Amino acid sequence: MSARSRRTATALVAATGLLTAAITTVAAVPAAAATTLPTRGCVSSVPYVSGQGGYDTYRIPATITTRAGTVLAFAEGRRNGAGDTGNIDIVLRRSADGGCTWGPLKVVAAGKGDTRGNPAPVVDPTTGRIVLVTSYNSGTVTEEQIMRGEVTAEQSRRVFVQTSKDDGRRFSAPRDITADVKLPGWRWYATGPGHAVALTRGPHAGRLVVPSNHSAAPPADSADTGQEPRYYGAHAIYSDDGGTTWRLGFVDDSYDGLDNANENSAAELPDGRLYFSARDQHGTSVGNRLDSYSGDGGESLDRPYTVQPTLSDVPVVQGAVLQLPSGGPLLFSGPSVPTARQSMSVWRSTDAGTTFTRSTTLSQRPAAYSDLVPLAGSRVGVLYETGTAGPYETIEFRRLPLSAVLG
Repeated sequence: MSARSRRTATALVAATGLLTAAITTVAAVPAAAATTLPTRGCVSSVPYVSGQGGYDTYRIPATITTRAGTVLAFAEGRRNGAGDTGNIDIVLRRSADGGCTWGPLKVVAAGKGDTRGNPAPVVDPTTGRIVLVTSYNSGTVTEEQIMRGEVTAEQSRRVFVQTSKDDGRRFSAPRDITADVKLPGWRWYATGPGHAVALTRGPHAGRLVVPSNHSAAPPADSADTGQEPRYYGAHAIYSDDGGTTWRLGFVDDSYDGLDNANENSAAELPDGRLYFSARDQHGTSVGNRLDSYSGDGGESLDRPYTVQPTLSDVPVVQGAVLQLPSGGPLLFSGPSVPTARQSMSVWRSTDAGTTFTRSTTLSQRPAAYSDLVPLAGSRVGVLYETGTAGPYETIEFRRLPLSAVLG
């Protein structure tokens, strides 16, 4: 090996070491806890299997690592069918070994005949408490009815918050915050889905930001019903006191049909800006992924949502983003067949989301929604919907070494 090659190899090892240390810090895993992980660890596990545990289908995964190093895997437990409405609970499984094995299923928010969904969890950096924001509607109404304005305020979409002080073992009862974060003219409303963000730097350090989306009512003189995709828009809500009080941040309110920002995810970039990535719900622009930035902690956008052309392989579906620390790449997860929910993949961006390059494909099987989480032991976790005949048979947790995502 030449001297230049030796220098290059040494630099790569050093950079990987920095990322490894930073991942461990972000996951907040104590040294004692980290040493309990298997020497080689597992590759994957399956915390949710549809048809088991009293539920017809499990959907809409969200995951975080707590300050104690516990991995939490949230999902919707759909009792009576695979549809988006009806009797749906928010459920949770906990893992003390980095996602290799899972504790018993627990109900965090019971639907009791209604719909509880779109889990958006985050760890408050000040207290270590887990804050969970979710959405609700009556189990007797559909998204289409809500978008058409055919339901009462009580039946329509509402927003709730819960907290856990004991590492996710128990959660407080859901508390309604709808009046603080939903505008009067909005109809549909959804938090996330996927993990929320706790800011770590700048004037808004400690702020909790939940990427969300909504639909608006059409103008009074319009022939539209409100069900048209053009009335979807993204927004953010935030809390500066650990989830006690909430405010509405930026609102994407173009409603012009060009770029219809829908399910929304966020990551804090190394320079302190927020990167937002959203599903484009049948906009007329060419592309299925949209993105934007916020330089003020989610209170406003630096520019409108526009198509992200280097994620052109992603179909119309939810996707997740995660910023690796210490100069590491920004990651994106989602299916990688433009016309089908299939082939879950992870992309990386080394220029703060300007461009993305596919790093790895987890499987060629059907796949849909996903979330990303940093793990101890130089790994990243992907919690995603997948199956053999269709994408909603299981929710799998895949553990990836950093080498698989660094390229």
